[in-house]
Order: sequence, then C-alpha cells, then structure tokens
Amino acid sequence: MTSANLGPGFRMHAERTPNPQSIKWMLSVALAPSGVTANFREPVGEQVSPLAARLFDVPGVVGVFIGGSFVTVTKQEEPQWTDLAGPVVDAIKAFADSGEDALGSAFEVDAAGAGGEVEQRIKAVIEDEIRPAVAMDGGDVAFIGFEAGVVSVMLQGSCVGCPSATATLRFGIEGRLKEVVPEVERVVQV
Repeated sequence: MTSANLGPGFRMHAERTPNPQSIKWMLSVALAPSGVTANFREPVGEQVSPLAARLFDVPGVVGVFIGGSFVTVTKQEEPQWTDLAGPVVDAIKAFADSGEDALGSAFEVDAAGAGGEVEQRIKAVIEDEIRPAVAMDGGDVAFIGFEAGVVSVMLQGSCVGCPSATATLRFGIEGRLKEVVPEVERVVQV
C-alpha cells in the first residue's frame, strides 16, 4: 500500500469538527489511497501506521483517523486543545520529515463482502453520498451489515463521541437510506 510522501514543502491547517474532542488536520497531499480510511482507537506500531504511532505518542491522544488528505485526532477530555495542538503539529511534522507512508506495510484494508442486491444499494448510498458528507467533518461511516431491515454501521473519526452523532445517525444516514432503499427500516451503530 502506498500513499504520497509529504516531503518538506507540505502545508496543513486545522479545522474544527462537530466533536469538541476532535480536530481535523487537512494536509496538502494524500495520506491514503482513494476510498481507503484507517481508524485507530488504540496505539499501533509503526509497521501499521507510522503517522498514527507518532500521534499516539502525544499524551492525551486517544484516536487517530486517516482518510484521503486529512488526519482527525481525538483527545481525552483533558488536556485542552490549546495545550495539545503544538505537540500534535510537531508529531505530524516529524512524520512528514520522515518520508514514510502514512499507512505501513502491516496495514490491512477491511474487505467488505459482496452481499446481495439490497446490500449493494445500501453500500452505494453510503459510499457515494454519506461518507463524503461525514468526511467533511473529519469522520467516516463504515457499513457493517444488513439483516431483517436493520443496517449496522460503525461511526469513526470525529463521529466517535460527537454530541451530534445521534442526529447524524437518525436524520442523516437513516433518513437517506430509507428514502433510497425502502427495505431499510432503521440504522444502528455498533
């Protein structure tokens, strides 16, 4: 798996997310191949993700989500972002200076099964409409399964612990899926 090396001339900026514990760091280059995301809720080794490993070395970081040309960093309640932003930026810069890929050789992309026709329609709506919208806020939605009218999804990145997550799930994801795929009765988070 390869992604662009950042090099010394990269640019980045921070964007707030609906989750006050998460900040989305936009970078001027791709960190992951198109359509690939990586959600880490606990520390990982450099062989899985050199970027995530460096960010987890920052005290207070509890989540790292890598997607496209951004990385969303989630922190504990304490410390405040004013205290944590500098070390997070330093970790991202150290990663950029290393010339490594964000996702290491031991990273494995989740393979979603083929599923039936209804599952394929659900996946298409999630992939084409919902994931891009949620990614704008530094998060992601992973399709887990569909059974007896119930779609199971996993919220990732800034969506985890976000005060707006329930509204996103019910009014955004569930509402859109019911509109496009009448077989969907409800959506649950796993």
